[in-house]
Formats: sequence, structure tokens, C-alpha cells
Amino acid sequence: MRVDPGSAGVPPAARVNGTSASAAPGVIARLVALLAPGRVLTGPAHLAAYESDGLTAFQAQPLAVVVPETQDEVVAVVRFCHDETIPFVARGSGTSLSGGSVPVAGGIVIALSKLNRILKLDAAQRIAVVEPGVVNLAVTAAAQPYGLHYAPDPSSQSICTIGGNVAFNAGGAHCLKYGMTSNHVLGVKAVLATGEVVEFGGASRESVGPDWTGLFVGHEGLFGVALEVTLQLLPRAETFHTVLAGYRTLEQAGDAVAAVVASGLLPGAIEIMDALALQAASAAVHADYPPGCEAVLIVELEGPREVVALDRGRLDTMLAASGPVEMRPARDAAERLAIWKGRKSAFSAVGRLSPDFIVQDGVVPRRRLGEALRKISAWSKESGIRVANVFHAGDGNLHPLILYDGREPGALDRAEVLAGKILRMCVEMGGSITGEHGVGMEKREYLPDMFSPDEIACLHRLRAAFDPLTIANPGKMFPAADAPALVQRGLHPLEKAGVISRE
Repeated sequence: MRVDPGSAGVPPAARVNGTSASAAPGVIARLVALLAPGRVLTGPAHLAAYESDGLTAFQAQPLAVVVPETQDEVVAVVRFCHDETIPFVARGSGTSLSGGSVPVAGGIVIALSKLNRILKLDAAQRIAVVEPGVVNLAVTAAAQPYGLHYAPDPSSQSICTIGGNVAFNAGGAHCLKYGMTSNHVLGVKAVLATGEVVEFGGASRESVGPDWTGLFVGHEGLFGVALEVTLQLLPRAETFHTVLAGYRTLEQAGDAVAAVVASGLLPGAIEIMDALALQAASAAVHADYPPGCEAVLIVELEGPREVVALDRGRLDTMLAASGPVEMRPARDAAERLAIWKGRKSAFSAVGRLSPDFIVQDGVVPRRRLGEALRKISAWSKESGIRVANVFHAGDGNLHPLILYDGREPGALDRAEVLAGKILRMCVEMGGSITGEHGVGMEKREYLPDMFSPDEIACLHRLRAAFDPLTIANPGKMFPAADAPALVQRGLHPLEKAGVISRE
């Protein structure tokens, strides 16, 4: 693909604005002609439902929400936006926790919920070809009769969609053993922001030339819109051994993780929840945890019966030696599901403890996990801000939930400062500002902490190769001139930079 070298280092998004009020009626009329009146939504109530995503600190009102029902209609809308130089955002269930699917003011939201068909499921090839609006868990439900499953399992898997998983390279509790979405996407059919329809990869892992599929996964909506995704399916594990262990301190739980990883065992998942997260999960789904614990550790082995039988003895011995208050191996499938129900509900359950919270997504090397948790705890006490810790301990992916009350003057500012400290700590420790939630709007400020100016300029050039007009999800990932992570008072930071307009 051709790249304009003159754009190096210059955020092309600064050239894109939303549709002005005077031009809006004509744009709406042409969209209606493309689709149908009932599938071009412009009413206040309709638009309000799409103003934010899972990170509600950011809000913007689009010009319209369009609801295509076929791939051809998606292509037609993207080509219309390209021809009219109108910014657009593709959106599935809106579960993004980084502001990644917040609309551009005056732009178009392309809602993909109607593109929800599993087009093909080939048990012999172990693949599924799905549209972007298919819910993550629906893939496994369709594959189960064949003894197969789709491995990536974000906490929101019962509602998040494959298109969003691809855009943000979602992970989940079992990514320790099975990897991220990028490890399970074999091919993508997409419409780029130019209106060009492309096909990357296919039904096989064997390919020749550049890995365009791997490049597309994790693009955060900046390249275009996925139309079809070919997914790898895996045989369902023959058996599981799931253990919940309670600890008096969070540090003990962290040390237990280090011991398990150092032993050479490769569990399917290793998760930690601290006292606040336990309190929330108990209230929300009546999860039963050992009393008096500051943290619980969930470790799950899975695989052939013989292998799990051999490994479970080693695991149970190690956990018993790590000083737990109590160990609870799941005795059957129902108990295993109950353990995971409490973990999967943690993010939403925290809403019972606080009216507002920021979910962070930093990564630290596993050997520094205990150190990172001690720092977060100390900063929490210093700032007087409660932090609930829920994280994929096996791969160092932290998910501290920073609790605040947005109605209290200055509360968001203080929460934001703490969030920034955590992200910069992750980078200083040799980690990353995101493990699976993406950069979106929330973490744009911290991109220069990870990448040099030359590297960011390279990212701009790469993005411009797919979207030279910068109309696909503009204002995301790349830092604005003075964009703080979350501040939303007065003019939006992107309005100050001339990226978006509320005209």
C-alpha cells in the first residue's frame, strides 16, 4: 500500500471534522436513500444510547446511527462516508472500556448488531466464519455439539461481539494458555476506510507474504470495518481441575502465582480478586468465598485426563505450601461454573460499591507483580481512593478498578491522577499501558510513555495507508495536543485540537 511520506509525524485526524448543522439534513437524506428510514436513527433517545461505551466518562453525540443488515450495506455506508469525508465509528455491543467506540461528534455510528450470523462452522477444519455482530459466547455454543470451543473469553463474553474483540485484540481469563484474539483469527474480510473491500488470510494458518490479518487485529477501528472473521476452533478440554484459594494478604496470593509459574505448570487460567472485588461479587451474584480473606486466587488446569491428573497433585501441593486460609477445589461442573461466575461478574458488580469507577488495563512482568500491587495499595491509601483489584495474574495483566463519585467536586481528577500513576508504573517496570482493552480515548496521553516520536510517526503512516482521510474512528489512540486521560469539562480536548466539532 502507498503511504504519503509527507504525513510523517503529523496527526492527520486534525483535518477531520464532523458534519455541520447546515449540511446535516442533506447527509441524513442520502443515508436514508442508502438504507431505509427505519434504519437511520437520528432521534435524541436513539442517539443518547450510543453517546458512550463502557467507559462513560467520555460522551459525544453522533449525527446519526445507521443499522445495516447486510455486508453490502456496510460497504455502501463506508463508501458514502469516504466520498463525503464524514468520520464514522463501527460499533458492536459497546462494551469497550477505553472509550474506543465513542462516536465522533457530527459523525456516523455504524451499528453492526444486525450482522450476527454464523456463516459457516466446519468441524473437520475446526473453523467458524462469522459476521462481526456475533456474540463471543455464541461461537462456543454453536461449536459445543462438535466437541469444540472458541478460546478467547473476555469477562463480557456473554454480550461482547467478535468485531469488537478483533478491533481491540481481546483476551480473557484463559489467554495465559491460549493467547489473545489475534492467536485465533485466521482470516478477515473487511471494508477499509477508502471503501475498498479486502480479504486477509483464510481458513489456514499457512500463508505467504505479510501477515495482514495479524496487523488488522487490534486496529481499534482505525483501518475500517470487519465484515467476516474466520476463527480457529479448538477441541474442548477433556477435564478441568479448578481450585479457589483464599489468602490473608494480596501479596501472598501474588507469591503463590509466582510459584505456580516458576514450577513450569501451564494452567489454563490464573486469576486474583482482592477484598473489594470479593465484596462486590458476593453482593451481585451471591458468590461464596472463604471468610476473612484479603484475596482469592483461582487456578484452573485443563486438558487430557491423564495430564490433569498428574498436574493437579503438583498444583495442590504448591498451593497448600503457599499459606492459604482455605483451599476449595471444585468438585463438579456446577462448582466450577460458580467460581467463574463470581470472577466474570467482578467488573459490573463493582457498580454496587461506587457510582463511578475507572477500569485500568496495564501489564507488568510477572516477577514484579507483588511490587506493583504494593505500590497500588500505597497510592490508594495516600489518595484516599479505594481500588478493587481484579486481574489476569498469570500474564501480569492488571485490572485495578479505581472507585470515585463523579458528583463530588474534584473526585474524577484525583481518580485520574491515580490511574496515570498506575499506567506509568507499568511502563517503567517494562510492561504496557494496555493488555486487552486498547488505548482508545482513555490512554492516548500515555502513548508517548511507551513509544518514541519516530515510532508514533510510523504508526501514523501505517494508519494513513489504510485510511488516508482519517475518517475511521478519528481521535482515538493517538494523543491530542493537550488531551488528558479522562477530563470532560468545558471544551472536549479534541474540540480544542480541531478534531471534532459540536456545530
